[in-house]
Amino acid sequence: MQTAILLVAHGSRRDEANDDLVKLAKMFTEATTDEIVEVGFLEIAHPSIPEGLQACAERGAESISILPFFLSPGDHVTRDLANFRDRFLAQTPQIACHVCPPIGLHSKLVELMLLRLSEGRQLATEVAGETE
Repeated sequence: MQTAILLVAHGSRRDEANDDLVKLAKMFTEATTDEIVEVGFLEIAHPSIPEGLQACAERGAESISILPFFLSPGDHVTRDLANFRDRFLAQTPQIACHVCPPIGLHSKLVELMLLRLSEGRQLATEVAGETE
């Protein structure tokens, strides 16, 4: 069975923010070489979520996992993504499709945030040293 991952983010007017999802998709492609990996944005940026789902289908996906690049299970994850899934399934009932949980609270998230805290403090120290 050909499976696919649709990485989903909110979408931003800043290209740099949207580029992160594209870079993440490349990382997923390298890590999961046997899966189709596509991206979709909830709003503002392209491809949209329906376009991303369609791209997965056109590439031969028989099952699609919608994987949100969101921290919390807010309305976008719990309601909006389910609506996109349901509309897709109504048009393509032969393809299985489900929404995965968001990143959420996880012990690895604490490790990552402590790393970012350390990096931020180091940067602040360097900037303060430059201004003295």
